[in-house]
Amino acid sequence: MSYPEGHTYNSTMTYIDIQTPALVLDKSKLSANISRMTDHIKSLGVNLRPHVKTSKSIDVARLATADNFGGITVSTLKEAEYFATHGVTDMTLAACLAPSKLDRVAALRAQGVDLKILIDHPDMATAISQHSGEHDVLIEIDCGEHRTGVDGQSSEFMQIASLLDKAPNTKLAGVLTHAGHSYACRTAEEVVGLAETERAAVVDAAERLRRAGMECAIVSVGSTPTAIHARDLTGVTEARPGIYMFGDLFQAGIGSCGISDIALTVLCTVIAHQKTNRTLIVDAGGLALSKDRSTQVLPADCGYGLVCDAEKGTVLPGWIVEAVHQEHGEISSAQPIDFATYPIGSQLRILPNHSCMTAAAYSSYHVFPGAAATGDFEIWTRCNGW
Repeated sequence: MSYPEGHTYNSTMTYIDIQTPALVLDKSKLSANISRMTDHIKSLGVNLRPHVKTSKSIDVARLATADNFGGITVSTLKEAEYFATHGVTDMTLAACLAPSKLDRVAALRAQGVDLKILIDHPDMATAISQHSGEHDVLIEIDCGEHRTGVDGQSSEFMQIASLLDKAPNTKLAGVLTHAGHSYACRTAEEVVGLAETERAAVVDAAERLRRAGMECAIVSVGSTPTAIHARDLTGVTEARPGIYMFGDLFQAGIGSCGISDIALTVLCTVIAHQKTNRTLIVDAGGLALSKDRSTQVLPADCGYGLVCDAEKGTVLPGWIVEAVHQEHGEISSAQPIDFATYPIGSQLRILPNHSCMTAAAYSSYHVFPGAAATGDFEIWTRCNGW
């Protein structure tokens, strides 16, 4: 069943009544994850601007911002438009965008939304300077991931800044970076070192702007691993972690959370027994789980997800989703599966490798108060698209 975006529904059904595959969200774990990060970032003396690209849900965003003071981060204009309809007015779009989307940005700003956009190229600075709308702009600094961003010590960085500083109707709002390469770290000390590299890169860039007589109010860092392990954020004004709210198997594998902290699972139903291969077939395949295989680079390869019992969400030792097809998931176990215990129509839950990718296929969450999927639940809707 689909629901209009941004509405919360109460249900008197139990998990066995839910049409599968479906997202199940443990509100107690979600709240604990949010509180842990909020307290840590506050202890470092900076604002928390949670990234909501994983949840894409106003209900989750309200929890994430209930006890902090830094607005939210989005990754698409569709997210910005969705959250704006629910009263969110302080947003940063933390992904470079095409000039063709500036009209949509200007439309949001005309509605009173303080939407800051991100650029890393002089051509985009020129396009913004020539656009009729008013824009607040952050320059992305490459702190080592080499995805997008500009070297904060380069002449190109100062060229971009100068173009923005001189442009009418445009404000150079600050600098932003993202240590996405923190996902390649395998020890806490590695992440601690990278968190300092991330901090230094963006703070040095900000100081360079100020020495040149330009304002730089926002100095922004991102990534859940570096946010968790950062020991010093001197010179930074805000942090933008996101996946910490839900967690996933990859984050657990690199030490950003524990498996018991993962708040999101996929509820699925057994639809076939493959006794020749000794596998259970469930109705959660590549679309429902995603084909993200990020844990294969870690010591504990979780296949396409770890398998849990449906009611309590307890991990079944040795059980993994071994393979996926579009609508079929193949579950195997280190020990022979007792097919009589899992008849056709019985249910299981799957812990995802990458919650962002897994959640993207769904329009809503089935939210239970705790780990056990029993009793009443709420439906929290989410947005999709660009």
